[in-house]
Amino acid sequence: MRRSAVVAASVLDQAASSLTNILVLVMAARVSTAAGFAAFSMVYLTFTVLLGLNMSYVGQAVVLERGDDDGTLASACRSAAVFTACASLIAGALLVTGGAVTGGRAGGAFLALGLVLPVVLVQDGLRYSFSALRQPHRALAADVLRLVCVVPALLLQPHHAAPARLVAVWGFSALPALLVGLLLLRPLVTGATTHVRRYLRRGHLGMRFVVEFAVGNASSQLAVLGLGLFASPLTVGALRGATTVFGPLNVLFNSVNAFGPPVLGRLGGRRATARAAAGLGGVLAVVGLGWAAVLYALPDRIGHQLLGATWQSASQMFPATGTQYAFMALGTCGLVTLRVLSPRATLPLQIVFSLLTVVLMLGGYAVDGALGAAWGLAAGSALKALAAWIRVSRLRTEPDRLADDQRSAAPLS
Repeated sequence: MRRSAVVAASVLDQAASSLTNILVLVMAARVSTAAGFAAFSMVYLTFTVLLGLNMSYVGQAVVLERGDDDGTLASACRSAAVFTACASLIAGALLVTGGAVTGGRAGGAFLALGLVLPVVLVQDGLRYSFSALRQPHRALAADVLRLVCVVPALLLQPHHAAPARLVAVWGFSALPALLVGLLLLRPLVTGATTHVRRYLRRGHLGMRFVVEFAVGNASSQLAVLGLGLFASPLTVGALRGATTVFGPLNVLFNSVNAFGPPVLGRLGGRRATARAAAGLGGVLAVVGLGWAAVLYALPDRIGHQLLGATWQSASQMFPATGTQYAFMALGTCGLVTLRVLSPRATLPLQIVFSLLTVVLMLGGYAVDGALGAAWGLAAGSALKALAAWIRVSRLRTEPDRLADDQRSAAPLS
């Protein structure tokens, strides 16, 4: 495929995957009670963390594989699919056991997640194999089929459906996409060897990516999940409801992360790179605030059509969540700029300010419940963005370091 076609298919695949995630939460909210959506949200949040861990440990390592003269790339992709299947079966068994022991509405939902986890994790994981093989159009075909199957499946569920039922329907609706994905992958990896043990070796590259994901994303997600398990499940429903309707902005942020570094790296100078990234961050921040204003102005009757009973609690979060997304836009562009100027500078910032965000969220919850938690998340995003741009401004006076860092980040040939 031509490079332009590969990029276009990759962007469309990302959009299809993101749209699926948004619509799953919207459909679940529409047919659930507020308490039911809170339970579904806790389960979906758990899946999101497990998905991120698999993406970091397996997916990102696969897309960095190089060379295919001896079938190395095909072997890596085949091994990734087999390892994901084995790991998800183990994790699924633990979730089934935990859900059965816990019982109740939440326990049943976690049990259902354990049953469908191998299906949804393997189906999503195939995207990275297709990306490594430069066949994103195959991933796009499978993910569009996933979208086409899951939306009507959830729409057909009865009003006030149990969370466990929704989780099971969501998960098993991925079976057609999984089968198509495996059929599309098969001719590309036929005859390749399988080396599952490569993922268990000491020093596996995925361990570094897992650490970055854990401190950058999973920490706040697990803190929200902890609030639901040990404090108020309705808080999770309100926060997830608010972030769901901000989902289109996540698509923009993901695109910046994916395509921002190579574009900024071609601008030539440090000042030009920083100015372009700052301008983009400002535009995205204005878009975030504008989207928050649109949502805040929506009549309740339209809001209830979007999120059902969860709309009432979620709509109270829009000023805080809109502020958070505005600062996330600035922070995302700041971190992308650092990846271009000094790749090693991002991990310390992620560790310190992601953990600080968790502290602020928990402190906000202690002061003012769910709304306080939302403002705590906004404050954490603001501090992370400020720290990132302070670091960028300092790097503008370190020309030699820029060159060294760029060389250190270059792939080995």
